[in-house]
Amino acid sequence: MARVPVLTTAEAAPAAQANLAKVEKAFGTIPNMFAAVANSPAALQSMWGSFGAFSTGALGAALTEQIAVAVADTNDCAYCLAAHTALGQQAGLSPEELATAQRARAAEPKTEALLQFAHSLVERRGKVDPQQLTGLRDLGWTDSQIVETIAQVGLNLFTNYINIALDVPVDFPEVPFQRG
Repeated sequence: MARVPVLTTAEAAPAAQANLAKVEKAFGTIPNMFAAVANSPAALQSMWGSFGAFSTGALGAALTEQIAVAVADTNDCAYCLAAHTALGQQAGLSPEELATAQRARAAEPKTEALLQFAHSLVERRGKVDPQQLTGLRDLGWTDSQIVETIAQVGLNLFTNYINIALDVPVDFPEVPFQRG
C-alpha cells in the first residue's frame, strides 16, 4: 500500500488536474506513480514536463527506455523496471534487449558504453572517470547525448526514489531484477 494517497483526478488539487489529464491521455489511464506524485502539483509538473522534454531528445525512445531499465535495476525499483520494460517494448525493444539493458549491457558496443556510463553515474553518484567521457566521444556519442544521458539518469533517480520511498503499487506487468 502506498505511503501517500494514490489520487484520482477528482481528488487531486486543481493545480495537478491538468497534468493528470495529460497523463491519462498519453497512457489511457493514470499510472499509480503519477497518481502518487499528484500529491505535489509542483512535483507532478516537474516530472511530466521532463518526460515531455525528453520525448524529442537526442537519444530516442528505445535508448531512453534502456537507460531507464538499467537505472531501475541498479536501484531496485520494481515499479520503474516494470513500467519502462512495458514502454521499451512499445518502443520496439525485445524482451531480451530489455533484460540485457537491465545489466547495462547491449549487443551493440556503442549502446553498451552509454548504458555502462549511466550505470556508473548511479553507482558512483555522478563521479565519473574522465576517460569514460573520452571513450563515449570516441564511439561517436556527442556532448549533447552525454549531457542528455546524465539528465535521463537524474529523471530516473527522481522516479525511482518516488516509487521506492512511497511504496507505490506496481500497475504494470512485474519484471524480475537481473543483477546477481
